[in-house]
Parts: sequence; structure tokens; C-alpha cells
Amino acid sequence: MQPNPFRWSYRSQFLLGFLACAGLIGFAIFSQFQWGLIPCPLCIFQRIAFAALGLVFLIGALHGPKGVRGRRLYGLLALIPAGVGTYIAGKHVWLTTLPPDQVPECGPPLGFIWETNSFTQTISKVLNGSGECAKVDWDFLGLSMPAWSLVWFLLLAIWAVYAGYRSR
Repeated sequence: MQPNPFRWSYRSQFLLGFLACAGLIGFAIFSQFQWGLIPCPLCIFQRIAFAALGLVFLIGALHGPKGVRGRRLYGLLALIPAGVGTYIAGKHVWLTTLPPDQVPECGPPLGFIWETNSFTQTISKVLNGSGECAKVDWDFLGLSMPAWSLVWFLLLAIWAVYAGYRSR
């Protein structure tokens, strides 16, 4: 029986996941420097989550485990940064939907927060969000950038599990 030429290999699927993450980070950097969209702290944390997810995809693609357990392990490992990113993006989308009178006040810049707080305090303050995180500067097809990030985190999580658990 001939192998199906339209079935992607595990390495190809994980490489595509890496390229998607790299493209999303590239678009975020492009929008920052070409369009002047300054990222809020939640945006920066989403970029970090995409980078971590992309790293798992890249390592999985380069390693290309032959056994089912290895492929499934990478699929599950990818769920960690995808889950963190989904949480952050979901929190960000929630902030953008708040009525103006319920939006938290704008906080200090991320650099100042890092310098004046411990690591856990910084994470806590950033994840609580602030006024600059509630501002929507860009949308495409009716979805804001945080909403698109949420969609991509979910799609990439599904992709990682599919690639890791697909029978070969």
C-alpha cells in the first residue's frame, strides 16, 4: 500500500507550528515598529508565551522522536505555554470588553514594575492588567489583537495535540 502523500510527518507538523509562532511574533514586532502600536505588559507576556511555544515546536521538530511516547510528550509539553498564553490572552480580551468605568487605572511601565517588585509580585501585577491593556488600537475582521492571540493559542494547542497523538 502506498503512503498517503498528503499526510504530513510529525516533523513537518511541528515545524509548521514553529513557523506560525515565529510569524506571529514577527507580525507583533512589525506592528510595533511600523505602525507604532506600543505593546502593553500583557502583550509582552503573550509574545513570551508564543516564543516558548515556538521553542517547544522547534525542539520537537528537530528531535523528531520515532516513538509514540516521545511525540505525545512534545504534544503535551506544547500545551504548557499554549495554556499560559491562552490564559493571558483571555484576561487581555476580558479587559478590552470592560465598560470604561470599570477599567483599572493605567499602571507604571513594565520596566519600572520589574525594578521595584519581586518576580512573583511583577507577574501578579501584570496579570491583573491595567488601563493601557484595555485599549484596542488595532482590529482585523472584528477581532482585536488580543482576541487574535487567543484564537492562535487555541489553534496551536489543538495542532500540537493533533500532531503528537495522530496515528502514523
